[in-house]
Amino acid sequence: MKKIVVFGAGMVGSAMALDLKKDYDVTSVDLNPENLEQLKQKGVNTLKADFQDFGKIKEIASQHDLVIGAVPGFLGFNFLNEIISTGKNIVDISFFPEDAFLLDDFAKKNNVIAVVDCGVAPGMSNLILGYHNKRMTVDDFTCYVGGLPVERVQPFEYKAPFSPIDVIEEYTRPARIVVDGKEVIKEPLSESEFLDFAHVGTLEAFNTDGLRSLIKTMNIPNMKEKTLRYPGHIDKIKFLKQSGFFSEKEIMVDNQKIRPIDITAKILFDKWKLGKEEEEFTVMRITVIGSEKGKPKTYQYDLFDKYDPQTKTSSMARTTGYTATAAANLILQGKFDRKGINPPEFIGEDENCFNSILSYLTERNVIYRLKKL
Repeated sequence: MKKIVVFGAGMVGSAMALDLKKDYDVTSVDLNPENLEQLKQKGVNTLKADFQDFGKIKEIASQHDLVIGAVPGFLGFNFLNEIISTGKNIVDISFFPEDAFLLDDFAKKNNVIAVVDCGVAPGMSNLILGYHNKRMTVDDFTCYVGGLPVERVQPFEYKAPFSPIDVIEEYTRPARIVVDGKEVIKEPLSESEFLDFAHVGTLEAFNTDGLRSLIKTMNIPNMKEKTLRYPGHIDKIKFLKQSGFFSEKEIMVDNQKIRPIDITAKILFDKWKLGKEEEEFTVMRITVIGSEKGKPKTYQYDLFDKYDPQTKTSSMARTTGYTATAAANLILQGKFDRKGINPPEFIGEDENCFNSILSYLTERNVIYRLKKL
């Protein structure tokens, strides 16, 4: 039986470990003993280790056939670099800010398949665009995506399935979109619009920096990614932002230097913390517009996925984690073997790989509904 190691036993990391355990010998690595104990009780091997102890991380990775990376984003790039140095293939969802392609030559030199950004968005959004871009002339790509709690609690009507500091970065990092073939920088939270979704109702969308690798890999005239929230959320975030609560510049408080963003993140951690069995959902709409065989063509994919009360798995863990485990299966079965750095759009170019991932997700009741317009 092939051996897989999952670095990160948080919400998504745990879901991936349990999913892969059905077919493989899986070990979960984390520093949090409570998370590890929960997985151990469900038959997953566990190891306690610090993700910044690269010597230990490399030692563990070298004993396995494939690595899954679910470490915090600020560690992700260096973590990926160290895994590549071991010669082990990896599927990563750490969504680090650095350009993964800086490690492309290194990965090829070490004969490594490294799949990055392999979640829901980025992830499935890339996969879908990669598939259609190979088979038609795409003029316009839009991705709307958000994860939200079912119960709307004031003032924010939002819960974060991951660290508030990572969410705040979505609200502060300039959003790169593509307009008329040129990269354009937009203010985050800008160009808000309202959209209606089945099962949900009206949501508000705004610019965020979610295109990532697509800006480099896709030669498409118009591309954008927007985040979805309940209406009214954006105004509250703008108020905090404009008032300086997201500032990284240190200020003096009682003779101590502090960054306002650290205090804000600390306060929001409790406000935004998702309950252990709290119902939440992921909603995504992808539109691919262009021409196919000389005729205008629009493809629209809609996803609505909810917390699974039977397995007690959050929707964000399901939609993100199972995309990554689907990709891991492709590598382990020899169905995807491109060496180097691989964002999901590279996988999507292969029709068999594309259909395999969609089938894998459908088996787990993560369903992308396609409309041809």
